[in-house]
Amino acid sequence: MKVQELRDMSDEQLELTLKETLGNLFRMRIKAQTERLDAPSELRKHRRLIARIRTIQTQRSKPVPAK
Repeated sequence: MKVQELRDMSDEQLELTLKETLGNLFRMRIKAQTERLDAPSELRKHRRLIARIRTIQTQRSKPVPAK
């Protein structure tokens, strides 16, 4: 998912996407410990998506400084 797609989402949609991605990451970590993953690179993709979502949420929560 691209950054622009995330920025176009509402706060509620971002929160749902974050929860879904965290759940997927958790399941993938458990699967990685018990068996072999089909695509280990998916772990990195999920972590980066979580970081992008949290960055956007932080940016939205901070007030815009006046010049």
